[in-house]
Amino acid sequence: MAGKKKRWLALPVAVVLASMLALAGCGEAATTEEPGDSPPAKQEKSTITEAGSTTVQPVAEKLGHAFTRKYPDVTVVVQGGGSSTGVKSAAAGTVDIGAASRELKESEKTLGLVTHVLAQDGIAIVAHPSQVVSDLSKEQVRDIFAGEITRWSEVGGADREIHVVAREEGSGTRAAFEEMVMGEVLIGAGAILQASNGAVRTAVAGDADAIGFLSFGYINDTIKALSINGVAATVANTNSGKYPVVRPLLFLTKGQPAGVVKQFIDFCLGPEGQAIVEGEGYMSAY
Repeated sequence: MAGKKKRWLALPVAVVLASMLALAGCGEAATTEEPGDSPPAKQEKSTITEAGSTTVQPVAEKLGHAFTRKYPDVTVVVQGGGSSTGVKSAAAGTVDIGAASRELKESEKTLGLVTHVLAQDGIAIVAHPSQVVSDLSKEQVRDIFAGEITRWSEVGGADREIHVVAREEGSGTRAAFEEMVMGEVLIGAGAILQASNGAVRTAVAGDADAIGFLSFGYINDTIKALSINGVAATVANTNSGKYPVVRPLLFLTKGQPAGVVKQFIDFCLGPEGQAIVEGEGYMSAY
């Protein structure tokens, strides 16, 4: 009986020893694993949203593409909608960045928005390339868009009716044009309204008797930019202060930007971003 008792006691001891050896082996394996053997944590992708001015939209898209080439884990989504949309969206927090092609109105300055000047932009008065009139005074431009001057012959052209093309309400380009050219005078009810700078350019390019206004960034050989008070619509003349119709292009944020949004704005305002701005026909903000 004594021999049997010893054998039964030995079995649990063997089991315990085997378990301890197994645990010791596991511990040894854990301590020998190299830190570099574990896969690196995947970086989270980030999305930046921007909306507003259709003037700012093309250059913002190019800035976004350049930024995402440099930082592939970031996506920049750019939309239009007009300057008023940019202001409202930024203030409501529905986008990270609003875009406006005009100064903020007094009523908008209480919305907690921070302005970041992206560029300076001239507003050109444009006509069809065949138009013989090449220069207008600022007062003549105002009277044409108000409907006071209705024929090209009144400003040195052929005896043909002037077809006025303008931007829609809510456009930053229109607001800046009204402030700097029209003053208290309203754009005439007969003006043909367009929803973007590109649409204005297309309308004027297709009508020999049309006149319109648009951003310097949209000037090309399908239209003719007129001089104002004898000063040509060029970047050099806007930089020197001679050209009379110039406005800022703004990025707007609800409070000071942070994180990847700040990184993007800093990129746009830095040397790389400003080179893109100038390449698009705008003047550097700095």
